[in-house]
Amino acid sequence: MKIKVINPNTTWSMTEKIGEAARAVASPGTEITAVSPQMGPVSIEGFHDEAFAAIGVVDEVRKGEAEGYDGYVVACFGDPGLAAAREVARGPVIGIAEAAMHAASIIGTGFSIISTLERSRPMMEHLVHAYGMEHFCRSIRMTDMAVLDLEVEGSNAQKLVINECRKAIEEDHSDSVLLGCAGMSDLMAQVSREIGAPAIDGVSAGVKFVEALVGLGLGTAKRQGYASPLPKEYTGAFSAFTPT
Repeated sequence: MKIKVINPNTTWSMTEKIGEAARAVASPGTEITAVSPQMGPVSIEGFHDEAFAAIGVVDEVRKGEAEGYDGYVVACFGDPGLAAAREVARGPVIGIAEAAMHAASIIGTGFSIISTLERSRPMMEHLVHAYGMEHFCRSIRMTDMAVLDLEVEGSNAQKLVINECRKAIEEDHSDSVLLGCAGMSDLMAQVSREIGAPAIDGVSAGVKFVEALVGLGLGTAKRQGYASPLPKEYTGAFSAFTPT
């Protein structure tokens, strides 16, 4: 089985970290390739960043289809370009926010999301509603640190994340916490130990969901909402994306 894990931003140190987390949980025989698009923002911290990152996600899925990948993980907690990627892909495409929320809804009665800048809160709220998780989401806690702070050695990013996770368990009475940024993927085990409750990394959960769906012989349904893009001309800078 070949799974392509797509970090929608262009920061390679984060992509390497994401790849390590994905390979750590992958089953024997599963080949993980972690990539960043060749174009796009270095971090995704708003709807504007997300719009441009989505183009890179779709481009990587298009390439993956030609390269014979069985499924994909979109490794950003905003799940940018997820629906568009599903129109392109034959196999399953999983967003890490989607995977983390569904996993949390199975193992407990309520979860909290711990993420980065306060300005990204509306993105988290939108996804909670889009995935029908209002009943399970106890809180969304923002550390108000930049995404790339997670890549700075010696920063207090880990401490901020762990502190908010602990508050979510103690004050919001959540059963689990969702690490709301792919840049936190290396913290899952540490956070779980520190707070005495499950910390869910969407990258890891996403890989296991793809493995399960491929193992069941399930790909992306192509009859209605995720039908392949209609052939039509795309002009200007987007001409290379013209559906055929």
